[in-house]
Amino acid sequence: MAEQPAFDLRQFLAQLPSLPGVYRMIGADDALLYVGKARDLKKRVSSYFNKGPHSPRIALMIEKIERVEITVTGSEAEALLLENNLIKTGAPRYNILFRDDKSYPYLKISGHAFPRIAYYRGAVDRRSHYFGPFPSAWAVKESIQVLQKVFRLRTCEDSVFANRSRPCLLYQIERCSGPCVGAISKEDYAADVSAALRFLGGSQGEVLGEIEARMHAAAEALRFEEAAVLRDRMSALGKVMHQQAMETGGDTDADIVAAVARGGRLCVNLAMVRGGRHLGDKAFFPAGGQLAAPQAQGGAGEQAASGEQGASSEQGASGEQGPPAEDLLAEALEAFVVQHYDGVFVPPVLIVNGPKPDPAVLELLQQRAGRQVAWVRQPQGHRRRWLELAIQNAELALARSLAEEGSQKARTRALAQLLGLDDGSDLAGLRIECFDISHTMGEATQASCVVYQDHAMRPAEYRRFNIEGIEPGDDYAAMRQALSRRYAALAREGPDSPEAPEGFEAPASPDTPGAAESQEAPAARKASVTRGKAARLPDVVLIDGGKGQVEVARQVFDELGLDTGVLVGVAKGEGRRVGLETLVFADGREAVVPGRESAALMLVAQVRDEAHRFAITGMRARRAKARQASRLDEIEGVGPKRRQRLLARFGGLRGIMAASVDDLASVEGVSRSLAEEIYRRLH
Repeated sequence: MAEQPAFDLRQFLAQLPSLPGVYRMIGADDALLYVGKARDLKKRVSSYFNKGPHSPRIALMIEKIERVEITVTGSEAEALLLENNLIKTGAPRYNILFRDDKSYPYLKISGHAFPRIAYYRGAVDRRSHYFGPFPSAWAVKESIQVLQKVFRLRTCEDSVFANRSRPCLLYQIERCSGPCVGAISKEDYAADVSAALRFLGGSQGEVLGEIEARMHAAAEALRFEEAAVLRDRMSALGKVMHQQAMETGGDTDADIVAAVARGGRLCVNLAMVRGGRHLGDKAFFPAGGQLAAPQAQGGAGEQAASGEQGASSEQGASGEQGPPAEDLLAEALEAFVVQHYDGVFVPPVLIVNGPKPDPAVLELLQQRAGRQVAWVRQPQGHRRRWLELAIQNAELALARSLAEEGSQKARTRALAQLLGLDDGSDLAGLRIECFDISHTMGEATQASCVVYQDHAMRPAEYRRFNIEGIEPGDDYAAMRQALSRRYAALAREGPDSPEAPEGFEAPASPDTPGAAESQEAPAARKASVTRGKAARLPDVVLIDGGKGQVEVARQVFDELGLDTGVLVGVAKGEGRRVGLETLVFADGREAVVPGRESAALMLVAQVRDEAHRFAITGMRARRAKARQASRLDEIEGVGPKRRQRLLARFGGLRGIMAASVDDLASVEGVSRSLAEEIYRRLH
């Protein structure tokens, strides 16, 4: 294969066109370092290689550039779209990247004859009414509680609603008007739904006035019980309106976006106002955590600098030399709105604590919204108060994040010191994997593996293992199978293989002098703390269990030729009390009882509890799926189509079990005789 000609920077810059487009900074091994857009490619790319001041992050990136690639576009707005796509697909190391699943929850009022209110995620349709998006599931559920208290709308599934013979508990505690059993007429229920829709749309005062008028009319007609119910609704609605700090009495839809920087970190807080009601807020932190760590930190600074995006990226964080922090915040705000509003509802008003936006950004937002979007930088009146609250919340979230990060780093160092792995670095590369087994009396056995690295849990690297072919309830066999499946490929590659994972270290040969001396293992592994993120043997493998589980793990590692010094068991203390756990080692070291106040034990407990949570949730899902499918599959005459119809009709196996023979026979494809057989087999 012919060698690629050396990149001539001077010639490349001289030939750059003065046109809009996207540029890509490429490093060693074709690693994508940075993606940016420009109105004038020649000026923008050349500015990186001038002697002007650069933030530590950008200076570090420039040192690693080996070549630059460009793509010319028809306009700056088109370049912005391409830049956003390249950032999402390539995840360049030095771009601001706000990781978000874009799946925001809505409050849904269905198109049923007796509509229900529900928490909803997914695509919207025209048959139902949707309000939101909300910044969190908690905000949706809080709104549902308000509607239950004030308007008493139902929340049950349609399949449950159609098969009720008596009212549920919500009716008893006056959170539902009982339309399932005819406790309210269709007309009166429709009136409550209409009032709820207007309340969500911002007409709270109008709804309150109507309820008050109905209360007085009922009192004058001597219907005092009805008047008392309406009075209680007025009181509940009044409390809700009083609690809304951002209430305007109008139908304003707006997002308030505030960015703050402190301690080299950046936080963007998004507050949502829909129909004049504050739905809550959500804090976002760019991937990579820190914005511009000093270069003196070495590898830690490089890691902290990752995850940054935006146009005009030569700015430093607050308190650093170089261009003012306002430029950095402006870059972050533009990066956030471009990434956040990709496929998400764009409100007509954006209130921000930054400068005038790039025209291309505003044009892109308006294209996505299909209408004009107001970018308000200096709000007045109640909008100014909204922005002040958003900035305050961003500062609080950032302070909390910095405090938690410092505490987590202290826990990591405490554990590294306890295990003899502290090499003086910031320990960002210390990798812990933890295993746990979960089952219900041997049914649906599942093992979990969770990962801790860079001072945080890494959910994207979690794994579950469905355990098969063992005696039900045999936790030792389950652990053996999980460890073998996790590390067999790593052992096969070996350190001398051309495909060996980066940082893989083979265990010492039994013939090597001192190999049998277990106390040398921690010292020999110190250098592995800063190893790369490629697949490798972790620095610590936690086993949720005592000597028996650790012995099984030791046998597996011996069979695979892996270092048993990384194995650490977490044995329950006396009476299984938290804080009395004992750390058990597989290489002959004495067991350690860290103690209740040990920061190391806090980290061990955090990782172990996460492994337990991940295992038990997976086990329950697997068990429910197996039970739901198997009970029906065992019935002759119930195939996949009939099973699907039954589950859809009654909402699950419990609903089918609660149904009568007549109800079962009413399902398409289910005869009377088959319905009787289903009922008999399930009971």
